[in-house]
Amino acid sequence: MTRTRTPVATERETAMDRTTSIDTRASARAVGSRIRVRRALDDESFALTFGAFAFAGSAIVAIFVFWGRELPIDGRHSLGEFAAIAGAVAAAAGFATSRLRPHRDRPTDMRAADGTRYWWFDLVALSAAYAAIALLGWIGVATILDHSFVGATVFASPAVVLAAASAALSAYLAFVSGANLTPRHLSLVLAVFLVVGMVTAMLSATDPQWWQMNLSALGITHDISALTFNVTLIVSGVIVTTIARFGTASLPSEKDADRRRRGTVRGLFVLLGALLACVGLFPVDRFFLLHNTVATGMCVAFAVLVVGLPWLIPTMPRVFVALGFVYVGVIVILALLFSAGIYNLTAVELVSALLIFSWIILFLRNAHPVVRA
Repeated sequence: MTRTRTPVATERETAMDRTTSIDTRASARAVGSRIRVRRALDDESFALTFGAFAFAGSAIVAIFVFWGRELPIDGRHSLGEFAAIAGAVAAAAGFATSRLRPHRDRPTDMRAADGTRYWWFDLVALSAAYAAIALLGWIGVATILDHSFVGATVFASPAVVLAAASAALSAYLAFVSGANLTPRHLSLVLAVFLVVGMVTAMLSATDPQWWQMNLSALGITHDISALTFNVTLIVSGVIVTTIARFGTASLPSEKDADRRRRGTVRGLFVLLGALLACVGLFPVDRFFLLHNTVATGMCVAFAVLVVGLPWLIPTMPRVFVALGFVYVGVIVILALLFSAGIYNLTAVELVSALLIFSWIILFLRNAHPVVRA
């Protein structure tokens, strides 16, 4: 005889299966959480160790450079100059080491962005970006301290400790950042780099009335501010080209139409980054026509990307799409106000640059979760 299951028995088995499924998911989440905690602790240990090596190495070099001297805080052959260079080298080495560590199986690794074809380019570009952040950041700190302690000098022994500490901190932060790099984190790197670079260029400008001309006036002098300004633009352009692949790697690509749309978005980002780098490569005092052409082209590429976004990435949040149209409208209004003589060119350039880069940062923060959903 065949035994027939009663409804009560069937419900009991269903409840047991449901409980088992819930327990399995909970167990998987617990295992995943333990793995993430273990990776975080592992990254932290490596970062601290690398920072210690950076401290020791820079301290040894500083002893030979500083011994028997009293150093100025800022300027040539100063503590700030040494700390900036040491911090830049340590930051680049820390970031590169974190990305080159073996057995890196994180889903957000740069290798996953487009295979390995462009991985080395991205590694070099972002290492340079971290080095530039440390370089310009410590120069800015030294400039502020020099204005705070006018005429002060630093003895050799504390100078060695301060320089070594700056290198260790730069190496530690770059290592931790590289170990947890995501598109959202990359947006933070771009924001920090732009703020540090521009503020440092403004602080170190020898002409206090530079703003009466235009923003590009920061790049036409022969002092550290011109180098800072132009390097900031060039490296920012390189970062934007990296964003073109790393930030769009997860966009839909199952169909030919999706791949074409993603390629168009990448192409516009690459064009935007290349034009931005050219703004720094061709200072306005020596390449007036070329400088203005690439600067205008950058605004046009941004406008095309914003206007075409609803068709290129249909899954993008509507609020973000609308925000892009508002940004373009504000830039157009500012240009008209400048033509009418109401605003000067510096104000228009500053606000336009702020809007463009904030849009790029928000793009990275909106595109990634959308395509993962």
